Amino acid sequence: MPTFQSDGLTLAYEAAGNGPPVLCIHGFASSGQVNWIDTGWVETLVGAGYTAITLDNRGHGGSEKPYDPERYHPQSMAEDAVALLDHLGITRAALLGYSMGARIAAFAAYAHEDRVACAIFGGMGLNLINGLSDGNDIIAGLRAPSLDGLTHPTARQFRIFAEHTGADREALAACMETSRDPMARADVRRIEVPVLVAVGEADVMAGAPEPLAELLPHGEAFVIPKRDHMRATGDKAFKAAALAFLSKTFAAHSVS
Repeated sequence: MPTFQSDGLTLAYEAAGNGPPVLCIHGFASSGQVNWIDTGWVETLVGAGYTAITLDNRGHGGSEKPYDPERYHPQSMAEDAVALLDHLGITRAALLGYSMGARIAAFAAYAHEDRVACAIFGGMGLNLINGLSDGNDIIAGLRAPSLDGLTHPTARQFRIFAEHTGADREALAACMETSRDPMARADVRRIEVPVLVAVGEADVMAGAPEPLAELLPHGEAFVIPKRDHMRATGDKAFKAAALAFLSKTFAAHSVS
């Protein structure tokens, strides 16, 4: 995988296709491959005429994995996303984030409005503001000696996922400590780019999409039918809504 430098870290990415750029930012414990390639997102975006760029966030995939929690605040990871755009010579791009990746996209859209054409917050509703209530349970689950006796459902789910993907569980634990920093309600109101908030109908982790969309100056909500947090990622209805949103936004703005 090609790499670039950001904040003293070596981070991995991939790019495919030709057309308006869409930077895809994956969720916690995932990677560009797992979140965007394996689920068919890259194929879908490229087929629709976009350049799909997948970033492995710090602590994940092929990127460097520091164990210091202070390296994982969403503001820092948002700067990684912008650094990748700089590395690729891209002036403005759409941001497609899922879960933690949506939080990163929100901080990037807030801090670098001139670089973001629009954003899609997948798997992230009002908990962008409220934060993640069971983060400490997830950290404990990642650091537990084994799955035996691990009963908290979300913690168990992420531990199994981390083991399945061969992730560095200590780096993930450090990431979970600070990457879930909430965004201030007032800052959400200052995100001026168009945003699609897409959350699964049965998603109990993200928070409701409609109240977040209402706070955003140019927000709209989409409920992904019959999907929970984990199963919404590659959903066909989610992809269709995202493509419709991207098409509408790119038609209204010049992006390069």
